[in-house]
Amino acid sequence: MKILVIGRGGREHAILWSLKRSDKVKKLYCAPGNAGTAQIAENVDIGEFEFDKLVQFSLDNAIDLVVVGPDDPLAAGIVDVFEAAKVPVYGPRKNAAEIEGSKIFMKNLLKKYSIPTAKYETFTDYEAALAYLREQPVPIVIKADGLAAGKGVTVCFTREQAEDALRETMVSKSFGAAGDKVVIEEFLEGQEMSILAFVDGETVRPMSAAQDHKPVFDGDKGPNTGGMGTYSPLPHIPQSIIEESIETIIKPTAKAMVAEGRPFRGVLFAGLMITKDGPKTIEFNARFGDPETQVVLPRLQTELVDIFLASINGRLGEIEISWSDEAAVCVILASGGYPGSYGKGFPIKGLDDVGDVLVFHAGTAEKDGEIVTSGGRVLGVVGRGTGIAEARAKAYEAANRIQFEGKQNRTDIAAKALVQA
Repeated sequence: MKILVIGRGGREHAILWSLKRSDKVKKLYCAPGNAGTAQIAENVDIGEFEFDKLVQFSLDNAIDLVVVGPDDPLAAGIVDVFEAAKVPVYGPRKNAAEIEGSKIFMKNLLKKYSIPTAKYETFTDYEAALAYLREQPVPIVIKADGLAAGKGVTVCFTREQAEDALRETMVSKSFGAAGDKVVIEEFLEGQEMSILAFVDGETVRPMSAAQDHKPVFDGDKGPNTGGMGTYSPLPHIPQSIIEESIETIIKPTAKAMVAEGRPFRGVLFAGLMITKDGPKTIEFNARFGDPETQVVLPRLQTELVDIFLASINGRLGEIEISWSDEAAVCVILASGGYPGSYGKGFPIKGLDDVGDVLVFHAGTAEKDGEIVTSGGRVLGVVGRGTGIAEARAKAYEAANRIQFEGKQNRTDIAAKALVQA
């Protein structure tokens, strides 16, 4: 098989790495890719939104399967374009990807079908939103309705923070048009958890649970990012809670999407909070998470390509999916200044001195024969072991060997699993 993966981040590198493990896969392409994907696939200089060029490339090169990684092209309808050209593609159609593309759509769906989530109100008018906000207790959460690269959510612990976040979102347009509408949401207390699932209509095949670390600094301090690290499995969270989340949130949501005439095919990613009242939905994403993918796929024992093909052919319910007992911990190495402004083009040293640790490239490029930084999140360093402690130690040992100017990373990824285990 010849497979094209669309995207340029750590998630796409991890997908390619997983696909390459199958003997069925003869050739991999990545558009546009990065310096890491170039080591296992042929990078193609076509952007994620150049739909016509991507389709033509697929037809010209007899691509057997296209896999779409990022959220933006999914929300823009890339899957519909490939389907119209009769090119096999894995991912949700535009009307299903709206579950991530619009937080208001997602929240209204959950309310309509009585799926557990935080209390909320939605607004298109700043003054009305401000008046409502001033009547609410803090902490409170301000969310831009549209896609904002994982940064459109602000948890506000004071009224001043909340009013600033609302003004930045709706008036200053910090997140562009994504902030034309907002969700003002009750603050949920508890333990966060991510569950990704392969979904085809009402068929749901959950992956192993993971936990992300979104704030940029240790102790969950500082602004939210796209994710500074993850780990899987979650030894400190009872399996009964994970099963409850699947049965009361993920499966009913898949069923609700079918009922709405928007059947979901692809990876449905539930961001959850385990509260004193049980699991509740924070958000849904319509694709593999980043950096959750980097710890989940290395634990997948079933061939990923078989799962994709089964889903496309309506046979997802027939395939057995198995997971390794091995633990995985991912530490993100980011550029200095991220998630704000940061420099690029700094040489990365130490990539050949990491042993059996996996290094998934995100913001990297090749320049004059060496690998340099080219984004905010630069690398995902993944350690694997018999438990979280061993996997974590391996990840940090390798992360410390990799150096580039301005490198920053959290030092407490997966620490809470050790404390609470």
